[in-house]
Amino acid sequence: MSTLTSHTDYLESLNNVEKKKFLQKVKIIRHLYVKGVRTNADICSRFNISSPTSMGLLGELISEGLVEKQGLGKSVGGRKPDLYGLRNNSLFVLSIEMDRFSTRMVIVDNNNNQITPVRTYAYTLPEDLSGLNELCTRVEEHIATSGIDPKKLVGIGISMPGLVAGKEGNNHTYLRTDLLEESLQELLSQKLGKPVFIQNDVKSAALAELRFGEAKGKQDVLVLSMDWGIGTGVIMDGKLRGGTSGFAGEFGHIPLIEDGSLCHCGKRGCLETVASGVSLTSIARQRIKEGQKSLLSKLPDEELDELEPQTLIDAAHNGDQFAINMLSETGKHLGKGIAILIQLFNPELIILGGKIAEAKQFITTPIQQAINTYCMAQLRESTSIALSTLGQSASMLGAAATVLENILEQQLEQAR
Repeated sequence: MSTLTSHTDYLESLNNVEKKKFLQKVKIIRHLYVKGVRTNADICSRFNISSPTSMGLLGELISEGLVEKQGLGKSVGGRKPDLYGLRNNSLFVLSIEMDRFSTRMVIVDNNNNQITPVRTYAYTLPEDLSGLNELCTRVEEHIATSGIDPKKLVGIGISMPGLVAGKEGNNHTYLRTDLLEESLQELLSQKLGKPVFIQNDVKSAALAELRFGEAKGKQDVLVLSMDWGIGTGVIMDGKLRGGTSGFAGEFGHIPLIEDGSLCHCGKRGCLETVASGVSLTSIARQRIKEGQKSLLSKLPDEELDELEPQTLIDAAHNGDQFAINMLSETGKHLGKGIAILIQLFNPELIILGGKIAEAKQFITTPIQQAINTYCMAQLRESTSIALSTLGQSASMLGAAATVLENILEQQLEQAR
């Protein structure tokens, strides 16, 4: 039976020696998933096992279709060693990225190869469960038309905004289960017949950066998502940190503006009221309607009412001074907030991602200027600022990683 599709009853039928071997194989799979191709010597060193034992385990994983030889490593005096990695299309994950107004879905394999086209659906994320059936229908359609073997689909990962308690399996902002006994995660798993794991969108992006992006191999990093809302993924000591309830990083809801506007969280003057995608488009729309001259002034009322951050970013790249000023204003507020984060966490790196990060120098320059103004020199000089190289795919990659890492951890727990 394939290692990652084994069930609890199968594991209970194994004796202690067989369970130990199963445990070792799952650890190797997790190691190859997180670290990429490795030599037999590396696996021996990592798990403190002999070369014959490691080769035997790798041989079984190869016969199960999960691992394969992938070229040769560097020689250290003798012949070049074989490299082992996870085989393409061994396992599949449906990755779902939700924001407040749309949902994207894609199926990827265990090496993050895209199996289906990314499909985007208009979907306003509801506070209650009124949109649950619609979401499940879209998921079922995507799987049915993918052409993959459903048995190889090990789970579904959902990246979403809001106060997401990943371990609890609930979102306390959207698709709330309120008084139901089942969590949102359990409801979705029951309806879809597959393990489902939910995670906050920023933490999903931070996990992707830690595994595959700019944070790989680093210890102390903040991942800042600048989208319709603002959030922070906290990586400390090389691990993604969620806090007691999983809510760590609610950066956008720190009140920084005296007598500011009412935020949708119920407080006044939150950073999101002046530096998020929602505030950026709302303030721009209001100023244009009041007569502000801009390339965007030519937009029909319907398009102006549906204004998105990308429209302002495109206008800035086309030299529109109003759009440039709007992004600069947003960047200054963000930079002031980031200065506080630097003094709290003393990170080596801050990664900027999300829709507003697409503005590049129009947002990074005012952010850096504000950091220079508001942050202590000794702290800011040890912190680098970088744009995400994963771009808008970060949350989807993180949702897939959440599934595979949770599945692997569950397998390890069952085998112990």
